[in-house]
Amino acid sequence: MIAYIIRRILYAIPILIGVNLLTFALFFVVNTPDDMARMQLGIKRVTPEAIEKWKQQRGYDKPLLVNSAASGADKITDTIFWQKSASMFAFDFGYSDDGRSIGREITTRMGPSLAIALPTFLIGLVVYVSFALLMTLFRATALDIAGVALCVLLMSISGLFYIIGGQFVVSKLWHLVPISGYNGGASAFKFVALPILIGMIGGIGSSSRWYRTIFLEEIGKDYVRTARAKGLSELRVLFSHVLKNAMIPILTGVVVVIPLLFMGSLLTESFFGIPGLGSYTIDAINAQDFSVVRAMVFLGSALYIAGLILTDISYTVVDPRVRLS
Repeated sequence: MIAYIIRRILYAIPILIGVNLLTFALFFVVNTPDDMARMQLGIKRVTPEAIEKWKQQRGYDKPLLVNSAASGADKITDTIFWQKSASMFAFDFGYSDDGRSIGREITTRMGPSLAIALPTFLIGLVVYVSFALLMTLFRATALDIAGVALCVLLMSISGLFYIIGGQFVVSKLWHLVPISGYNGGASAFKFVALPILIGMIGGIGSSSRWYRTIFLEEIGKDYVRTARAKGLSELRVLFSHVLKNAMIPILTGVVVVIPLLFMGSLLTESFFGIPGLGSYTIDAINAQDFSVVRAMVFLGSALYIAGLILTDISYTVVDPRVRLS
């Protein structure tokens, strides 16, 4: 097990390097350091001297990938890519272009993101699996057909509609919760209740339909027919056999989602004014802040790889037949 985890971590290093290179290339294809300086300083009446000073202060006055004027290792190390990206492998994210510590911002904003994402994930998982089991229990009946139709309907509606509709009905018409904003402590519940509800409703369609497909595939197998032949009730078969044997495909979808809990929801946090990691990323993109963008992309990639490793490990917990080597 330990050898497998170490090997997977070593495999992750070239992947993270490739992600950094791709992010770097995509960002600087549409931007130049001069464009970034004008964005931060203000487009009107910006002097070339001010642009050069801004670039020197933030390390954007160097070549992008290769410094042909340097010698030896400095050809690679004395570049924007190396100086902005190498330290991230030690999770030192440096400073944003406006001078704030990115690591401190991530630590501060992780709380609001988790306050929305964690309840949405846990409550949603229970609701999705329960609804899928209900449709499986009453398969090929009017209830099952109505449930599938509801799932397809919910899948067909944009997530943006749920956000705007929820804000209009719950906040503007009924005045039950604030339409946007965030406070820490006990008062945070009234600010995150609506985003949690909207996130859970938005995922019912796709998730419940997927779990239903998994359960229907399991329920047609030989071990289920054997369990029925022994006289077990349909509920006992579903919960004691089908649900247990469907855990591997469920874990595949569940554990991989865990890294996304830390990264927040871009749309939800932006529309509800939640100061989480999702809104932080959107603000950095709008401000053309490369330091924050590459830090968030790197962090998301690292968490995703960690989620994949956790998925493989969890397989051995729910199914002793799985062995990691």
